[in-house]
Amino acid sequence: MKKFNFRKVLDGLTAASPVGSIGGGSGSGAGGSVHPGGTAGAAGTPREEIQETLTSDYFQICKTVRHGFPYLPTALAFDPVQKILAIGTRTGAIRILGRPGVDCYCQHESGAAVLQLQFLINEGALVSACADDALHLWNLRQKRPAILHSLKFNRERITYCHLPFQSKWLYVGTERGNTHIVNIESFILSGYVIMWNKAIELSTKTHPGPVVHLSDSPRDEGKLLIGYENGTIVFWDLRSKRADLRAYYDEAIHSVAWHHEGKQFMCSHSDGSLTLWNLKSPNRPFQTTIPHGKVQRDGKKPESCKPILKVEYKTCKNSEPFVIFSGGLSYDKPCRRPSLTIMHGKAITVLEMDHPIVDFLTLCETPYPNEFQEPYAVVVLLEKDLIVVDLTQSNFPIFENPYPIDIHESPVTCTEYFADCPPDLIPVLYSVGAKHKKQGYSNKEWPISGGAWNLGAQTYPEIIITGHADGSVKFWDASAITLQMLYKLKTSKVFEKQKVGEGKATAEIVEEDPFAVQMMYWCPESRIFCVAGVSAYVIVYRFSKHEVNTEIASLEVRLQCEVEDIITPEPETNPPFPDASSQLPSLKSLSGSANTVACEGTMKDSIPCLSVKARPVRMPPGYQADLVIQLVWVDGEPPQQITSLAVNSAYGLVAFGNCSGLAVVDFMQKTVLLSMGTLDLYGSSDPYQRQPRSPRKSRQFAAGLTELSDSPVSLELERCKSPTSVKGSRKLSLPTDLKTDLENRENSFSRSRSSSVSSIDRDSKEAITALYFMESFARKNDSAVSSCLWVGTGLGMVIILSLNLPASDNLRQSEPVVVSPSGTVLTLKGAVLTFACLDCMGTLTHQPYEVWRDPHSADDGDKTRKRKLVMHSPSSSQDMGDHQFAVICSEKQAKVFSLPSQTCLYVHNITETSFLLRADVVTLCNSVCLACFCANGHIMTLSLPSLRPLLDINYLPVTDMRIARTFCFTNEGQALYLSSPTEIQRLTYSQEMCDNLQDMLGDLFTPVETPEAQNRGFLKGLFGGSGQAFDREELFGEATAGKASRSLAQHIPGSGGIEGVRGAAGGVIGDLTRARIALDERGQKLGELDERTASMMASAEAFSKHAHEVMLKYKDKKWYQF
Repeated sequence: MKKFNFRKVLDGLTAASPVGSIGGGSGSGAGGSVHPGGTAGAAGTPREEIQETLTSDYFQICKTVRHGFPYLPTALAFDPVQKILAIGTRTGAIRILGRPGVDCYCQHESGAAVLQLQFLINEGALVSACADDALHLWNLRQKRPAILHSLKFNRERITYCHLPFQSKWLYVGTERGNTHIVNIESFILSGYVIMWNKAIELSTKTHPGPVVHLSDSPRDEGKLLIGYENGTIVFWDLRSKRADLRAYYDEAIHSVAWHHEGKQFMCSHSDGSLTLWNLKSPNRPFQTTIPHGKVQRDGKKPESCKPILKVEYKTCKNSEPFVIFSGGLSYDKPCRRPSLTIMHGKAITVLEMDHPIVDFLTLCETPYPNEFQEPYAVVVLLEKDLIVVDLTQSNFPIFENPYPIDIHESPVTCTEYFADCPPDLIPVLYSVGAKHKKQGYSNKEWPISGGAWNLGAQTYPEIIITGHADGSVKFWDASAITLQMLYKLKTSKVFEKQKVGEGKATAEIVEEDPFAVQMMYWCPESRIFCVAGVSAYVIVYRFSKHEVNTEIASLEVRLQCEVEDIITPEPETNPPFPDASSQLPSLKSLSGSANTVACEGTMKDSIPCLSVKARPVRMPPGYQADLVIQLVWVDGEPPQQITSLAVNSAYGLVAFGNCSGLAVVDFMQKTVLLSMGTLDLYGSSDPYQRQPRSPRKSRQFAAGLTELSDSPVSLELERCKSPTSVKGSRKLSLPTDLKTDLENRENSFSRSRSSSVSSIDRDSKEAITALYFMESFARKNDSAVSSCLWVGTGLGMVIILSLNLPASDNLRQSEPVVVSPSGTVLTLKGAVLTFACLDCMGTLTHQPYEVWRDPHSADDGDKTRKRKLVMHSPSSSQDMGDHQFAVICSEKQAKVFSLPSQTCLYVHNITETSFLLRADVVTLCNSVCLACFCANGHIMTLSLPSLRPLLDINYLPVTDMRIARTFCFTNEGQALYLSSPTEIQRLTYSQEMCDNLQDMLGDLFTPVETPEAQNRGFLKGLFGGSGQAFDREELFGEATAGKASRSLAQHIPGSGGIEGVRGAAGGVIGDLTRARIALDERGQKLGELDERTASMMASAEAFSKHAHEVMLKYKDKKWYQF
């Protein structure tokens, strides 16, 4: 079944709008009241009962994949054998990346920030240290990693961890300056502890500070280098339990790096200096440099610089070593950007970054620390980007990043998701987008190439479109749970650049980002694309494979405010409606360049917010602007932002509305067909007798939502209203700037939404919230379908407008299109969100569309210019039957009407205490359903046409307006939302996709042989290091070191054990994994038994002691003394 996305409106959810109760509708309450078999809103039943195939067994919710840059990154790790990268974040998330397609997201339940990550190299495991002083062991040998063990420190704060290659003992440094040792297999603390007062000299009077570095000597695994914050370095002999040497420096240490031979090491300091130390002469560094410090003329020490936060010292066999560090820039250049410095021999290269550096890692050819490192790349983790620098070329180019981590290049303001779209679209969009690729990248393969990814069973094409604050629109290939950029469109290019100081007209309507994309509408079949911008404009784009040089056609539309805004002391003297002449549709065409009507006096009137380019513009292949429509100022008032948008390629019409009214434009003839206030759309069918307001009433209802007379109906409407419909706000707050303020406002909805609830509701009018072009029955008892525009308002009103199109295609360019009210008005509770139409068999009827043809094709014959229209869905019969079903969903309820009788067949009150943010009619398993996302976090699906609840899961509390703005459903049981300013979270509500998800996800761990250590040679083995092998087990094991204090850390078994077995069961390692986990569980039980035995022994000992004391007390007493 082909897909069409049904337009919704989320426009009222700006920072200025109130948000209703979030907590009110939890549990079954979100389902509202269910009417068995559908409660008939009016008499009448469908002519035949439609067999609905969807049941609740078809639905299940689960997250599928997360795309984009990890939000607020804090830590970085790399497995040099598996070639996978891990990034930890401030929110407790871990993202693990491999080859394109291998992208895994996991989350610590505590939500504590990740301080450090350490791979168990080539073991398929990862250790994370978090800010809540817990260590976690993650099993990566399954597609969804899980925690096997956790260890929570109770008395000390973790500051640094180090896990030597091929060791099972993890060194943990703490804020108190102590070093503990953890067995990775059992996740139990060893009794071996290096106390800070034993490590430093007895004569030292001050505490050395937290441990900032731990590493074993490349030359001798039995020696541990400990770096303390205050500048103390201790070289600890693990066997003899004493310090071999101590070194002191008068500047704080930030990091330490070894030379691979283990004879010298380098430290970075807080004054921007690097010190090089030799183990043979630890009294002072044998080399001190301040790489970016100015050399003083009088031979004094160079001036201090900013701290060098991290240094890496990597050796090469055939060239000078690399010294790579972050920070260390001079203080006298405050405007310099964050930099990474690469020192290679005498050459110093400074790479300036766009964002602050969080961490960096040098990728080397060998995992062994005692061999020549041979660095080939540097991974740099920035606050908002990830770059990899190629060290093998002298100009240090960066690698082209294959991950979709630039989603947030400009903040995302809206999203659309299309599953099962025409298969030719992705290659076509990629071909026009590929021409804009940047040059100058490294010619080498992307070095993070670990894991394995297969296509899986899901093969239909998917496209995600993101709109951004700078006016750009990005098209992404989202097929098979991957994400790849296809094409970028810059909508701001149709406008003149604003000069400094000229933005006053726009400043009234939007504070910044005047080109921010607020709404998008795409017809994949005709390739017509339309955007609505925050500065009250609409741009219609056509797709062409040919470059053109042409002028941009533009129109200006005046949407007048309604009678509600007229304030007079004597309301009786005013007519109930304004003079008809002031509300007539403006039929004046302003095609060609933008004609700005000069404003008389100082009051701005009839001028748009932005200026369209008047000169011919070169348009590259891809989407090319066909028409720009701008709303203009009216009597000194800026135009209201657009709240709904719809386009139809078969009719050649675009419709859009705001809280002032509705405009319909013919984009083929470039004329305005309709520009009318919302009240006038009703004509004589207005169900309310609206009266103009007196000043006293105006003050009283200044914060009102509906501005209606005090009738019971209007009050009921006010009570059930949600902030979605409050369209009075003139400033768009982008999702990135929105505060987590839904909780603060939740009571404003539950308190029956009286007219004085919130001052934010001021200026609210009846906004147009949903638009839908359809072949439908416009009037009651029509005998045939005709072209219609369905209009939904913020008060739950549905108005059907008739469209009279020229009979033949030849007359389409010359004959006018007539838009007229049909007189049909339907009602729902709450602002209307979406429409859909089902044929008499219950099959989704797609909107008519024009088959795409290139508007600038070289072959310009008559045949190519003839439009090919598809008026009905291919799946339904050519005649649509004698009736159809209209599906209308508001933020409160869903209704299904039978047309042309306009009988309400089914109604379902979705929620009483909350409101819907998004509703879409979608196809799933060759059937159709209504998918809803509620502000209280519930995701619901309803069957069609009977509106039976099929799914209701409390999935996601809306803690951020970003989620509310960007959540959208699509076909085949998929949905997405922006989970953070930089990441898209995709989820599925299909049971079938949940079942197949394991096959679609990439494998993080693949069996790879660990490279063999280089043969060190006889002499080097004899003189280069310690002769005896270092047995950590013997030294740190319980037999020698004893047990650690139980109060120091608490062991918590993880939930990943059984999942780990399942994940590995199909492979060769299944039995080993099972046996290992069984051993772990047995060890855990033995440990519990051991603890119970110890407790009993302690109890028995206490009893014995007490009995002995009693015996001694009474030993020498006679019987009569008792």
